[in-house]
Amino acid sequence: MTHNLQTLHIKQMSITLAGETLLAMHRDIAPGEVLTVMGPSGSGKSTLLAYLAGFLSPAFQAQGELYLGDKRLDTLPAERRGIGLLFQDPMLFPHLSVAGNLRFGLPHRAKNKRQQVSQALEQVGLAGFETRDPATLSGGQQARVALMRLLLSQPRAVLLDEPFSKLDTALRQEMRTLVFGQLREAGLPTLLVTHDEADANAAGGPIIALG
Repeated sequence: MTHNLQTLHIKQMSITLAGETLLAMHRDIAPGEVLTVMGPSGSGKSTLLAYLAGFLSPAFQAQGELYLGDKRLDTLPAERRGIGLLFQDPMLFPHLSVAGNLRFGLPHRAKNKRQQVSQALEQVGLAGFETRDPATLSGGQQARVALMRLLLSQPRAVLLDEPFSKLDTALRQEMRTLVFGQLREAGLPTLLVTHDEADANAAGGPIIALG
């Protein structure tokens, strides 16, 4: 999963609504680096994620360019950008088993799917969970399955949208260590939005404060 590592370049980006600039950014995020964007509700964090992921509402005007390595992304539709997303909720498919959820993340042409699913579960301490119904998993277990589904989809960059905010305090630190460790190991440029300083500290990268 560490092939073809590239830097995410956010170039001279600005987003406006009704003529008013909401946020502006010019940053590079290196492979394996986590850039944290902090700010209260309404500061533009969700808008930034929507722009990067490719589903910004037409109500907003965006300027600037987004590159992954030398490939321009902001002109591509969301599904062709190669950007993975991890949200507050695990968003596991309730009608699929744990293995089914993980297989969904794998590219269609992937080989040895069963083996890849088993290895992914083993990596996060869930060996043997293939046939489990997601509804029977704890919040922490669901979060681990969501993380591995993301990694199996082989994203080139990752966006984290307050991914720890709904976990118990005891679980949060464990999941931060796991998530940031896996993303660093995979060498993925990552942008985290959060209002929690502990998230930012665990991410260990540069921090931008909004609002």
